[in-house]
Amino acid sequence: MHQIESDILLQKQKGFFESGKTRNISFRLDVLTNLYKMIESNESKILDALKKDLNKSTTEAYTSEIGYVLKEIQIAIKQLKKWSKPQRVKTALINQPGSSFIHHIPYGTVLVISPWNYPFGLLFTPIVGALAAGNCVIAKPSEIAVNTSHLIYSMIKDNFHEEYFAVVEGDAEVTQSLINDKIDYIFFTGSTNVGKKIMKSASIFLLPVTLELGGKNPCIVDKEVNLEVSARRIVWGKFFNAGQTCVAPDYLVLHKDLKDSFLPILKSTIDEFYPDRDNFSHIINTKHFDRISALMVEGKIISGGIKDKENLYISPTVITDIDWNSKIIQEEVFGPLLPVIFYDNLDDVLFNCSKKSKPLCIYFFSDDKLQQEKVINQSISGSVCINGTIHTIMSHELPFGGVGASGMGNYHGKASFDTFSQKKSVMKKSFLFDQKFAYPPYKTTLNLLKKALKILN
Repeated sequence: MHQIESDILLQKQKGFFESGKTRNISFRLDVLTNLYKMIESNESKILDALKKDLNKSTTEAYTSEIGYVLKEIQIAIKQLKKWSKPQRVKTALINQPGSSFIHHIPYGTVLVISPWNYPFGLLFTPIVGALAAGNCVIAKPSEIAVNTSHLIYSMIKDNFHEEYFAVVEGDAEVTQSLINDKIDYIFFTGSTNVGKKIMKSASIFLLPVTLELGGKNPCIVDKEVNLEVSARRIVWGKFFNAGQTCVAPDYLVLHKDLKDSFLPILKSTIDEFYPDRDNFSHIINTKHFDRISALMVEGKIISGGIKDKENLYISPTVITDIDWNSKIIQEEVFGPLLPVIFYDNLDDVLFNCSKKSKPLCIYFFSDDKLQQEKVINQSISGSVCINGTIHTIMSHELPFGGVGASGMGNYHGKASFDTFSQKKSVMKKSFLFDQKFAYPPYKTTLNLLKKALKILN
């Protein structure tokens, strides 16, 4: 999309927004209903595109990309009237008689930029919140997941008017063009490096942003655990979508007393879950294949290690004999490699984790409640999951987002609606009982003023 085209599209959307049609709750509900029907009717095409782009199995593709979005739409449709209702709050005595409210107002035209690893789900999940909040939407799917991007473009073009909901395809220049045209809000999901560029560009025009980025998510396994259950949950969370998940456990920190007992169970669980490569996602492209391969040169591979560049396949791989200074611990893996570090003191682990960028998630496996509280209270991360991994993002009630280098802002469920809504403070006062003492010339003594403010505020 060229500059002139982005200008025209943005002008159309701003004009439509100013018409006030998106403020109507019935209009929003109709749009969400149409979105639901569109996704349902195109289910097979979406699954096929995800298979071509990432070799995603039907189960993984449906649960993470389609089913989750459909549930978000259902929740939004059911709760929208409640979410949109002005929220009454307490009015200070000094403003009585009067009433105070918080109104949820849409920003206008929002730009939603999605990554390639979940090219459908991570685009439409925030879009549900943006539409529910009454915004116009310009969606920018990842150009790397080319089949899914083309399908999304066709679906939206065939089912929605572009002055309300449009898709643009292309590279970073398209995004920059829309930012230069002063879009009203930016929602970006992707790498930390690109997120910094988005925020820098947005800062020139003081545009509000939500950034959902990546990070080194530690998975800590204490000695007081159920070994079999822990192994299943870790293997599932780590190798879902071949580890190309922002919330995947990035590295395993295993208590040294479990070295001989847990690792064999971990390896056998991988063999059980992934007996062949047919239903295992592929790496997105050769660039990422080479990047991941370069992380396999350190340490000792105790499971997996198979690479097939022609088919962009890397098997689920476990690597030991590394430490906190190893390259694979310093860089985000974002692939099917699970490096393992051993520990004997949880405080040391938390200290080493704290020296890294703040992660999206921290995973801690332990039945020790004191240790659980220590991890929750002494760590900084977007979320903490006890005795689980990517389970946190399955909840529509929990706001999802990062902190620091892993992002800012959150979404999912009502949090999505809140993210795309400006909270406008509204006060309604009566003409009765005008408090003249508040006006100049001020005759109230300071002591009397202090006493009055304690009562009236």
